Amino acid sequence: MSTAIGIDIGGTGIKGALVDLDSGELASERVKRPTPDGGEPAGIIEMVREIVDEIGDEYVTHLGICFPAIVLDGRTMSAANVSDAWIDLDADAAFSAALGRDIHFVNDADAAGFAEARFGAARDVRGLVIMTTLGTGIGSALIYRGVLIPNSELGHLEIDGANAESRAANSAREREDLSFEQWAQRLQRYYSHVEFLFSPSLFVVGGGISKQHEEFLPLLDLRTPIVPAELRNNAGIIGAAALAAS
Repeated sequence: MSTAIGIDIGGTGIKGALVDLDSGELASERVKRPTPDGGEPAGIIEMVREIVDEIGDEYVTHLGICFPAIVLDGRTMSAANVSDAWIDLDADAAFSAALGRDIHFVNDADAAGFAEARFGAARDVRGLVIMTTLGTGIGSALIYRGVLIPNSELGHLEIDGANAESRAANSAREREDLSFEQWAQRLQRYYSHVEFLFSPSLFVVGGGISKQHEEFLPLLDLRTPIVPAELRNNAGIIGAAALAAS
């Protein structure tokens, strides 16, 4: 069995596990810890070190870490729900030094999209797959014939004079107490716009709200098939591990 460790850093929690790279399944128990208050780099790096130690397989060569930021050459160029100290930080070097091993650092939506393309709802799709995560914002990942096109940030498209995620993210539904029918009208505007720009072969929808996909996906009228993600909360872990080994 070929394995790698995947770590998924979020604004409220950090989770990780050993991943079977042949099946895309977790090969260990998932370890989860709360994100340290303030989301400072030092605290998060130390928490990741503790999680990796608890997973405990020092013989695993590959370690992938995903994070809610634009990632360029291992540097975090933005910060979402964590400290601004992450902006323009050489995160790859900082984690490698603390963990004493090489790592692969990647955006969290990119990791989830890659996992869905390799092991989940988008496997065997040969055209362009667009993964979107509907949560506090809208994360996105573009995968073309199995190749990740990183840092797409399609949640920040301007639609009707507004940042798309400010109106169509799940947080907007909750903040404005929208019904699923009302929210679906905003999602329709968003996905129709993305569909026009990219002509994808498939949309995959993730985020915690995707568990209730029956409430809103059938309300959308698109040319492109749109399906819920299959890997749920493990997608980031699995994708980070798979990218580290690819």
